[in-house]
Amino acid sequence: MKVNARLFKKNDSGRVDDDSVCVDVPGFASKGDHVIFPGFCDVHVHFREPGFSYKETIASGSLAAAHGGYTTVCPMPNLDPVPDTLEHLNGELSIIRRDALIDVIPYASCTVKEEGKQIAALQEMSPYVCAFSDDGKGIQEEEMMREVMSKAKSLGRIVAAHCEVNSLLNGGYIHDGIYAREHGHKGICSESEWKQIERDVRLAKETGCRYHVCHISTKESVEIIRQAKKEGVDVTCETAPHYLILSENDLQESGDFKMNPPLRSKEDREALIQGIQDGTIDMIATDHAPHSKEEKSRGLEKSAMGIVGLETAFPLLYTKLVKTGIITLGKLIELLNENPRKRFGLKQEDSWCLWDLDEAYIIDEKDFLSKGKASPFKGMEVYGRCLKTVCHGKTVYEYKGE
Repeated sequence: MKVNARLFKKNDSGRVDDDSVCVDVPGFASKGDHVIFPGFCDVHVHFREPGFSYKETIASGSLAAAHGGYTTVCPMPNLDPVPDTLEHLNGELSIIRRDALIDVIPYASCTVKEEGKQIAALQEMSPYVCAFSDDGKGIQEEEMMREVMSKAKSLGRIVAAHCEVNSLLNGGYIHDGIYAREHGHKGICSESEWKQIERDVRLAKETGCRYHVCHISTKESVEIIRQAKKEGVDVTCETAPHYLILSENDLQESGDFKMNPPLRSKEDREALIQGIQDGTIDMIATDHAPHSKEEKSRGLEKSAMGIVGLETAFPLLYTKLVKTGIITLGKLIELLNENPRKRFGLKQEDSWCLWDLDEAYIIDEKDFLSKGKASPFKGMEVYGRCLKTVCHGKTVYEYKGE
């Protein structure tokens, strides 16, 4: 795997100029130099607008994305109004056209109001979206999911599924594991995730639908998808940086550690790492999910679910997976950019990001450009500073120094 990168040299002042390009290279630059990558692509973010702009807006979310080196993102449809008709979708699209700094290509919902009871107006929305999803909620009824998949198949579109069996949740809010039992918390069992993936894989095989599984977190999920691929099912999946780096062993009594799905066991994390190494897991998406400070200050039990991730994804993954030898830099770029663009048909035109891979710093919420500040990685040292992001030839983010 060759990384599409170019070597940059620092000038005497320590700054980097576009004119300093010296050579195209098939890998990453040596110590003291800088690397330019194609702008990253995240197919799972939450920009909260319309309806919840106090959490995030298209403007603030796209700026945060540019800060993290992303030039294409796909926001999920759990909005108000839910984009379940072209009229509702047009409200979101108008804000995107007005305020987005990068390519923002939304999802449409699978069902009306994401309630799982009536199929949404998929055909009329299809030309304007990246895929269909009821993210935040699993579609509980098998027949409804079959209908959604059949319609998506006829339109040649992907169904991206948040897999969660409501009847198995039992009021849980962190992983049903050691930490939950030792600290008196209600747990979410792994079966609530993998059981619905198991069903959906069967339906995808039956309907021929292009199926994508959002934010997998369990070892069983990895194995189900691995076997489905061997059987020729048209299925891909994503996981998120926090599931690859953290486990329930890292939990603290803070809303910064609460997300859905929850941080799972060490064994689950190891299975996810194996999944990205062997190609079972196709891509890494952040599930960037900002909330207000008040919503995230209620501890593990009562805080809203979701953390931010666009601004820390590459440094975390580079530091924890590439520098430790778990995957190559080329593999990371494949997971962050090439695979999601290929699967979802997302173009890349004159969009790139410039990084200093040698710079070490501490993750600090004061540096976040997102409205959301909740992250379990605050205080962690990472390598990799985004110096510039360019989208369609226009600079949309540039690091100005401390």
